[in-house]
Amino acid sequence: MITDEFKLDNQLCFRLYTASRLLSQAYHPMLSEHGLTYPQYLVLLVLWEKDEQPVNDIAKRLYLETNTVTPLLQRMEKGGLLTRRKGEKDARQMIVSLTKKGKSLQKKLADVPRTVGDAVICDSVTPENALDLFRMLDDIILKLSSKV
Repeated sequence: MITDEFKLDNQLCFRLYTASRLLSQAYHPMLSEHGLTYPQYLVLLVLWEKDEQPVNDIAKRLYLETNTVTPLLQRMEKGGLLTRRKGEKDARQMIVSLTKKGKSLQKKLADVPRTVGDAVICDSVTPENALDLFRMLDDIILKLSSKV
């Protein structure tokens, strides 16, 4: 006999996983048009906020390990979106910078946040309460990341 706590519909993790997967799918058509994956888009967002960052800082910002981010950055470098160079103060540190092509994608993808935002708006998520949802998710992320 299955108890309520083991029912799929009662699992927060399933809802978050499914929402994340479907949200990534919503990005796919817009990003694939430019040869990008969703993780590559996230790296671009970080670098559009602040260019020329160490790999470690990018990884921390994305809540990922550097060994996960490094192959992603290598593929993006091969695609001409960014460059990697050794740090001037510390040669062990790799500094990531956008290329002209990587910078130009910001204008080309300018409609993506609004388009995806519009796709998420529904009866329970409105423009008025979306910030509350952000805060709740940020709290969950903060709590879970402190346990890692």
